[in-house]
Amino acid sequence: MRRTMKLATTAGAFVVTGIAAQALNSRQRTQRKRRRGEDVEFGSVHSPAQVAHASDGLAIHVEVDDGPTGPTVVFVHGWVCTLDSWHYQRLALRGEARMVFMDQRSHGKSARSYDHNSSIRQLADDLLVVLNEFAPTGDIILVGHSMGGMTVMGLADAHPELFGTRVKGVVLVATSAGNLMKGSPAMRYLRPLITRTSLLLDRGRSFNSFSIVRRWAVGPHAQERHIDMTNEMILSTPTYVIIDFYQNFVALDLYRSLEAIGKAKTVVIGGTKDLLTPFRHSRRLAADIPGATLVGLEDAGHMVIFEQHDKVTEVITDMYESLA
Repeated sequence: MRRTMKLATTAGAFVVTGIAAQALNSRQRTQRKRRRGEDVEFGSVHSPAQVAHASDGLAIHVEVDDGPTGPTVVFVHGWVCTLDSWHYQRLALRGEARMVFMDQRSHGKSARSYDHNSSIRQLADDLLVVLNEFAPTGDIILVGHSMGGMTVMGLADAHPELFGTRVKGVVLVATSAGNLMKGSPAMRYLRPLITRTSLLLDRGRSFNSFSIVRRWAVGPHAQERHIDMTNEMILSTPTYVIIDFYQNFVALDLYRSLEAIGKAKTVVIGGTKDLLTPFRHSRRLAADIPGATLVGLEDAGHMVIFEQHDKVTEVITDMYESLA
């Protein structure tokens, strides 16, 4: 009886501690959000929802911002993010260019996929469907961040004929074509967590997630608001997305696509303090893509699109103006 009571008391203490920790985390997130001081609230910049149906029937959420005649700029976000990751670029370019945004499958408002249909090849096929439906004519500029950059490379691998013809420009941001597991500190940190159960990963990622994001997703001088925006997106993404898509990075090899990408005007952007796709991956991309330009952003981490958003926007704007 005493042992039973002791076990019950201990279990109760763990439950109470967990509830208290969750409540504290919730209060801290609320306080950080109030401190952001945004002119335009993060997550509020949208256009009417549209849908593209992928080759397997899955519904892909798409938004289109109309603009003047010229190339259509198509934005493809990264792993465990959403189309809101282009918050600053979207605000800066609204009315200046026609833009298409998509939530990759299982992310944001797109329908859920499963691990067998979460490959880079499938993501590339989704992108092709979006291009055919929402940018069927005219020139295209593809902008991909992290896994979004891999999606662009996957498209070049499957459909090299598009590059230099319809796809006139490519901007690859904080991404990699391969050998990622060997040289990414963040991937090495994440790997043992992926092998555990979904329940443990759920609990682990919800506990003090802000500190984890600050350590692995941004540079050493990132503003609190940018850490918090990243944290908000990641926490809103279901744990199954982490597990289903992680397999893509284990044996990633998209180097064969780079020659095709070089047929379009290409800029590679990387943060020098990126722990997820280290800057040397950006250097190699720029070296292997014929004619590519490399832009290194000092002290920026993986979420360079937040941390140094003005410089990323400048690169996209320059690309657009040169092709308009």
